Amino acid sequence: MNSRQKTVVVTGVTGQTGSIIAEKLIYLGYKVYGLVRRSSDSPNLKCATSLENLSEFEVVEGDLTDLSSLIRLCSLTKPYMYFNCAAQSHVHVSFNEPVHTLAVTGQGVVNGLEAIRVSGIHTKFLQCSTSELLGNLGNNVGTEETPMYPRSPYGCAKLYGYWITRNYRESYNFFASNSISFNHEQPGKRGPQFVTRKISIAIANIKAGNQGYLYLGNLDAKRDWSLASDVADGMIAILNHNKPDDFVLASGESHSVREFCEIAFLHAGLGDYKQYVKVDPKFYRPCEIDVLIGDYSKAKRELGWEPKVTFKELVQRMVDYDVKLLGM
Repeated sequence: MNSRQKTVVVTGVTGQTGSIIAEKLIYLGYKVYGLVRRSSDSPNLKCATSLENLSEFEVVEGDLTDLSSLIRLCSLTKPYMYFNCAAQSHVHVSFNEPVHTLAVTGQGVVNGLEAIRVSGIHTKFLQCSTSELLGNLGNNVGTEETPMYPRSPYGCAKLYGYWITRNYRESYNFFASNSISFNHEQPGKRGPQFVTRKISIAIANIKAGNQGYLYLGNLDAKRDWSLASDVADGMIAILNHNKPDDFVLASGESHSVREFCEIAFLHAGLGDYKQYVKVDPKFYRPCEIDVLIGDYSKAKRELGWEPKVTFKELVQRMVDYDVKLLGM
């Protein structure tokens, strides 16, 4: 591997998955450039704060919605790999901010691809896509061949990103791949507005006497949850594959928000979650996906990838992290 092959761009590096990918690539010997949106203050690295002082990590200011800044990014770094992890990724928020979600989550993808094309640099590109593309699966399991039917502005924006990635692969012979990643969480890195972290933080506050109740939306919504670190391994494996392709990364199991609460509250020693959890209709989505579950057999067969951490262990790790963080 020459020096250019050790150069990687990660957008969304301040978020959960982007920061984990950056950490893993630095450990593997890559130089990582993290794209951070410009602001009047010093960049807030959020989840990537631990990388701030590493010589193998460098912040580049720019914006996914500004093609010129991405062209400059690619010309400067000449990346061997480009991980597009950036998005307005909160589904509920996307209903309130559909235009912004489309600009960042959709337009940002083609801007990255076009920057690579214009720069003339051979770069392996990964679009970090989502199970929200698939919509309601009913009793079916989501695969790479499942017809797509997104049920939110976020899912629709991601659908554009998915197809434009495939289009550049087929039109320009790009090494451009999609990871169709089902829900993934990392203790301490998931934002507090997401339901899993909202639950673990609330449990810590309830144990500390700072909070009486936790208000949630649809407790019966079922999702396929994995540890984000496991999923990040799969994403890196996709770009190290011998050809560009699309892969589902999932656990193969589906669990409800209710099950998440049951395990989390029992593990924290609080007993029955029903004593603390109340349903508030304001947290319901205008258009819900009832069940998501993925089939990762292709990734296992072709990449040798499979999740290592079980759902129960993931829930327990998230609770332990936030309880410890609060000093309980």
